[in-house]
Amino acid sequence: MKNKNLIWFLVAGLGLLVLPLLLQTQGNAWVRIVDIALLYVLLALGLNIVVGYAGLLDLGYVAFFAIGAYMYALLASPHLTDTFPAIKAMFPGGLHVSLFAVIPAALVLAALFGVLLGAPTLRLRGDYLAIVTLGFGEIIRVFLNTLDHPVNVTNGPKGLDAIDPVSILGFSFGKPHKLFDGFTISSVSLYYYLFLILVIFTVIISHRLQLSRVGRAWMAIREDEIAAKAMGINTRNMKLLAFGMGASFGGVSGAMFASFQNFVSPESFSLMESVMIVAMVVLGGIGHLPGVILGAVLLSALPEVLRYVAGPLQEMTGGRLDSSILRQLFIALAMIVIMLVRPRGLWPSPEHGKVRKNGNGGGGAGGPPAHHHAGVILDTPADEVPGEPGRPMSINP
Repeated sequence: MKNKNLIWFLVAGLGLLVLPLLLQTQGNAWVRIVDIALLYVLLALGLNIVVGYAGLLDLGYVAFFAIGAYMYALLASPHLTDTFPAIKAMFPGGLHVSLFAVIPAALVLAALFGVLLGAPTLRLRGDYLAIVTLGFGEIIRVFLNTLDHPVNVTNGPKGLDAIDPVSILGFSFGKPHKLFDGFTISSVSLYYYLFLILVIFTVIISHRLQLSRVGRAWMAIREDEIAAKAMGINTRNMKLLAFGMGASFGGVSGAMFASFQNFVSPESFSLMESVMIVAMVVLGGIGHLPGVILGAVLLSALPEVLRYVAGPLQEMTGGRLDSSILRQLFIALAMIVIMLVRPRGLWPSPEHGKVRKNGNGGGGAGGPPAHHHAGVILDTPADEVPGEPGRPMSINP
């Protein structure tokens, strides 16, 4: 079994390595779609910590995405040196921050804002928490849109352009490079490998967090905060840690987005972006890493794929139906159908919703007590089965 899993792992790794090289033969547009999908995977993994692990509904997650993007744009564009003579005197050659400084700075700054958001919302739950986080996301977008006077910090709705591409030790990701036998690897393919490394690193961190004492504490808070507090969990610190950890991944993703696009504006960080990121987590399988990745890839790539469906339909109707509206309609219909057929997501967590086929859960006699509901014998509340290995809701190491 282990050998079979290892073979599948090697095949998947090889496929991920050669994917951009194959796609760039059909044009860089397809590689760009995959790059954007990887950025959304980063965002979905970060939001999964807040929503999936800790059970805190965050509708303003795009704010951390915007914070990371604007931080990199200000540090890697001529805007600050052109606007403030004092900064130009200090850096006559302009601000050109290294990637090794950008990623930690984006991570720390976004985490700080995540804690600032979490601090006043510690006593809120459910819909009330969602409304407050939604307002936070809109406040950040409005600030970015209006901080062009009296001091021009963000350049307002015009956004920031001429942003430097990522450069590592003089190797720029913003231009194609020739490899062996005249083979040229495009800029978008280089960004693909950078984003893939960040995604793998994020998946490893998320997986280790899920299995750690902190992850089990988050899940206990998600299932029953009062019971978790009674068991000795510091729910305040755990919530703040969840907000900070989730926001940090959003900040890193935003910095990479700014370097990839070479332009940022407040329009890229609307409420709809937050809703789509939440939909990725829920659609794929909330709290389950493979499901979250699957949901992010599908919802980020589906709008681009549907261009090839909406365009011909628009021509068939003589232009009476707008292709962008048709794409949104198809995406909504696809999401409705998926949630009706798979209400727990496309790839849900196996620890949730376990149903016992018989009185002892398929095992030997003397199994744990069960609860009867509508003729079906269910596990104990919160899927907590005493004595079973790998209890997901236990707070004990």
